Amino acid sequence: MDATPRINGLAETCLYVEDVDRSAAFYQRVLGLEVLSRSPRLVALDAGRQGALLLFRHGLTSDGMVDDEGTIPGHEGQGRLHMAFAIAMEDLPAWRARLEREGVPLAGETRWRQRGGRSLYFRDPDGHAIELATPGLRSNY
Repeated sequence: MDATPRINGLAETCLYVEDVDRSAAFYQRVLGLEVLSRSPRLVALDAGRQGALLLFRHGLTSDGMVDDEGTIPGHEGQGRLHMAFAIAMEDLPAWRARLEREGVPLAGETRWRQRGGRSLYFRDPDGHAIELATPGLRSNY
């Protein structure tokens, strides 16, 4: 049996939003993410470590897309989704202060007992649960 090739990381994740410009502005303002590309159906943001956050406009991705570059199958998501950004433990107080300064209320906070990780949770304009997670979280899966 052949060995499974290694996964090098998560390249991108996506959220489905009502207004891509509003959501992109939120992530730029609150988290400092930079825009990688923009179109009417999505905004791609630099999420660090070679990862991207894709903000897709609800309803514009259900059908697949075929062009001269290839085929992308249709996809969509419903409801309030969740995603986490990795942060350094020493930056936790600065992130808490930044969220407060930007008028973004905490929706939750957790101290992971097994390895001492911490997480801050807040909601984006579409109600998605966004997490800022320090090292120590992954052992809880």
